[in-house]
Amino acid sequence: MRIVKSADERKGEILDVAEQLFAEKGFDNASTNDIIKKIGIARGTLYHHFKSKEEILDAIVERMMNDSIARARAIIKDKTIPIFERLTGSMLVLNINNGVGAEVLEQMHKPQNALLHQKMQEGLLSGVVPLIAELIEEGNKEKIFNTKYPLDAAEMIMIYSSSAFDDLLELSPEEKERKTKAFIYHTERLLGAKENSLAKTIMNIILK
Repeated sequence: MRIVKSADERKGEILDVAEQLFAEKGFDNASTNDIIKKIGIARGTLYHHFKSKEEILDAIVERMMNDSIARARAIIKDKTIPIFERLTGSMLVLNINNGVGAEVLEQMHKPQNALLHQKMQEGLLSGVVPLIAELIEEGNKEKIFNTKYPLDAAEMIMIYSSSAFDDLLELSPEEKERKTKAFIYHTERLLGAKENSLAKTIMNIILK
């Protein structure tokens, strides 16, 4: 008996399988035929939802971005977690440098995908910066931070972290430690936090 799935269910299934194949074979080596065979659907079904492999990648990027924003929001809103850990944790979930995320990043860094990379960066900034700003305002009230410009500080930290840690896995242990210490140093000053107040939390998470 043929199972009939809703449009959203079928699109989700296609993206799930495409993610798996892109991670296993790489984007360039995985084909739409591979996706079709693995799911067991007609070619017309795939192209009804996505016109090309590039469009599938675009949808994967958007889904990963939305998932990351949702996880960051959940961490930031959880007031049972200390502020420093919420700040670090929310930035950490935006790091997709693993599995299919690593493959997606590799594709986005290619010149032909510059607009896709820009789209993801802008989406993350617009989705997460206001949340980080709320957290900074909370820190101001608790006298943990001291900055007059929470929103601007949040934007600077997000832009800095995305560029500073974009290639973290390719660095030597010494370079990784230096870059992390520099990020801590400058972030503390942006937030008006005490020196080394962020060091333990960030070093434990990023350098583990």
